[in-house]
Amino acid sequence: MSDIFDENLLWTFLLIVHGLMSVALLGALTHQAFAIRGSYEHNQKNFIDRFKSVDPSIYTKSICVLWVLSFFFGGWIYSKYRINIRIPLEQMGYMKTQGFFELKEHFSTFGLFLLPAYYLIWKQSEGDFNSARKYLTYLLCAICWFSFLIGHIVNNTRGFAQ
Repeated sequence: MSDIFDENLLWTFLLIVHGLMSVALLGALTHQAFAIRGSYEHNQKNFIDRFKSVDPSIYTKSICVLWVLSFFFGGWIYSKYRINIRIPLEQMGYMKTQGFFELKEHFSTFGLFLLPAYYLIWKQSEGDFNSARKYLTYLLCAICWFSFLIGHIVNNTRGFAQ
C-alpha cells in the first residue's frame, strides 16, 4: 500500500477524519446540552436564545453514530500512536500527558457503553426521564470535551507524523 499512498499522508488523513467527526460530535452534544436548558420556541430574538431553542431530541441518533465512528477511527489511529508517539513521550518524561491520554481512553470507552442507555432514554416520551436525559447528556458532553481537548494536547506535544 505504501507504493500507492505515502504512509504519513494516510495516517494524517485518518487523523483529520477522526478530528472532523469529533468536532461534529462535540457540536451536536454541546447544542443538545444547551437545548435541554432552554425552551423550544421558534421566535427567539438573540443568538443564545435561538441556540437553545431547538428540539434537543433531534441530535440523539447522530450523536450515537458519530460517537461510534469517532471511537472506531480513534482505535484505528491508536495503533500508530502506541508505537510512534507514546514511546517517545515516555522517553521524554511526559508522564502526566500520558496519564491524561489514558483517562481520555477510559472516559471515551465509558461513554461508548453509556450510548445504549442514552439512546433509549431519549426515545422515551417527554417527561418520563427528564432528569436522566439532562444529566446523561451533560456527562457525555463533558467526556467529549475532555477527550477532544486532551487529544489536541497530546497531538501538539508530539506531532502525529514525526
